[in-house]
Amino acid sequence: MLSSWLAEPLWGQFAALLPERPEDHPDHPLGCHRRRIGDRIVFNKMLQLLRFGCSYQVIADTTCSATTIRNRRDEWIAMGVFTRLKQIALESYDRIVGLELDRQGQCSPP
Repeated sequence: MLSSWLAEPLWGQFAALLPERPEDHPDHPLGCHRRRIGDRIVFNKMLQLLRFGCSYQVIADTTCSATTIRNRRDEWIAMGVFTRLKQIALESYDRIVGLELDRQGQCSPP
């Protein structure tokens, strides 16, 4: 797992992009339903996937299934969360280090 000094700020930025959702689905036809796996748990699983480069099946455990990880990933992609997070990362890097995107692909003069 990533160190907390890196994972916590990432989660803070990521969580700010997610809509608030109740743990239980209020419109479920049976009036009850299994609680939704917390976004933080799924986010941590995705960080593990990125860190170790293994399959969803390997990362899945009793806290979160591989299907839940894939479904939540697809949900977040459809909501544009990853696109926005990428933009935030680029803007942050540009503020701290400086990007020269207009010079990408060009060689500097000798």
